[in-house]
Amino acid sequence: MDLVSFSPEILTFLFLIAIVAGFLDTLVGGGGLLAVPALMLSGMPPIYVLGTNKLQGSMGTGAATLLLLRRKKLHWKNIKPLMLASFIGAAIGSIIIQFMDAEILSFVIPCVLGFIAIYFIFAPEPKKKQRLSNNSYQNVVVPAIAGYDGMFGPGTGSFFVLAGVAIKKLDIIKSTVMAKPLNFSSNIASLIVFLSFGHVVWVVGLLMMLGQAIGAFLGTHYLFKVNPKAIRILIVIMSLAMLIRYSFTIG
Repeated sequence: MDLVSFSPEILTFLFLIAIVAGFLDTLVGGGGLLAVPALMLSGMPPIYVLGTNKLQGSMGTGAATLLLLRRKKLHWKNIKPLMLASFIGAAIGSIIIQFMDAEILSFVIPCVLGFIAIYFIFAPEPKKKQRLSNNSYQNVVVPAIAGYDGMFGPGTGSFFVLAGVAIKKLDIIKSTVMAKPLNFSSNIASLIVFLSFGHVVWVVGLLMMLGQAIGAFLGTHYLFKVNPKAIRILIVIMSLAMLIRYSFTIG
């Protein structure tokens, strides 16, 4: 792909977006809801948008996962099987999208945004009893969300958070923490597939990776200092704001 079209202004814009996306993704998930529209505005073909988003997003989720492990907020033994399930689901989804029209991304994202906003507005606080067994969560729910990440991506972090709250009955902070390694695993699997097809713009992806690392560092610092209700509100505001933006774009 011709990289001459990326002006310093566009690259600076994408770098700043990556910082904000990395920060928000660490707190509430859904950083791709900022990164993907920004990449689309740069003029990239949709399939390159998806691949480049995997490259830059893997840094944010990877940095957050590493920091959480170092701070002993995650336990490697507990998350390994879930990460494997996420990896497999994302790899399958990424292979499928290589043979589909990635233009449908423009129609998928508004549906995702609306669903996430509605859930977090009306859903009650989680109760103690888990709705599905750990095996069902690991073998069905996680691969399904990761498969969506492999095919499209935006909102995946929020879906993992939502699943933790709605299905595993975790509080929103614990669910957000668990979402990081699952999203990192799905990002890596997707990135491997997109790289094998040559659908990554390196200069943009590497620049945004740096921004993601900065945002993730800031996000993990504030994650355990934020009121869970504030995170819930932030998810709703972010989803609705992006939904409005997409409505005007499509319209």
